[in-house]
Amino acid sequence: MTVTIYHNPECGTSRNTLAMIRQSGVEPTVVEYLKNPPSRERIVELVSAAGITLRQAIRQKDTPYEALGLGDTSLTDDALLDAIGQHPVLLNRPFVETPIGTRLCRPSEAVLDILENPNIGPFTKEDGEVIIDAEGKRIV
Repeated sequence: MTVTIYHNPECGTSRNTLAMIRQSGVEPTVVEYLKNPPSRERIVELVSAAGITLRQAIRQKDTPYEALGLGDTSLTDDALLDAIGQHPVLLNRPFVETPIGTRLCRPSEAVLDILENPNIGPFTKEDGEVIIDAEGKRIV
C-alpha cells in the first residue's frame, strides 16, 4: 500500500497521524511540506481529493493569515494559492493520501478512515488522549 503524508514534524497532530500510519504496518512516503512545498496544481489536487475547499485547507493559527488579510471572503482561490505559495505554512496539515482516499487529518484519528488496516491496536496521542483503548475499541 502506498501512503503519502504531507508532514510537519513540529506539529503534534502531524506526528500523531504519522505514528498511526506506522502502527498500521505501513512506512509512508513523508513529504516535509515546509521544506518541499507542493505545487499549486498538487495543492488543488489534494484539496479536491479530500473533498474540502481551498479555504478549509488554510491554517490560521501561527501563520501570517491575519497579516495577509486572508479572512477576506472575496479573495479568489488563485489569491489564496498565491499566499500559500509564498507562505507554505498556510497549508494546513497533515494531508494523507492512501489507496482508499485523501484526507486533511485534523483530528489525527481521521487517518483511520483511509488506512487499509485501521485496526492498529491501542493508541494514545502525545497529549495523553486515548484514541483506541487496550481492547482495540476506538474511543472517538
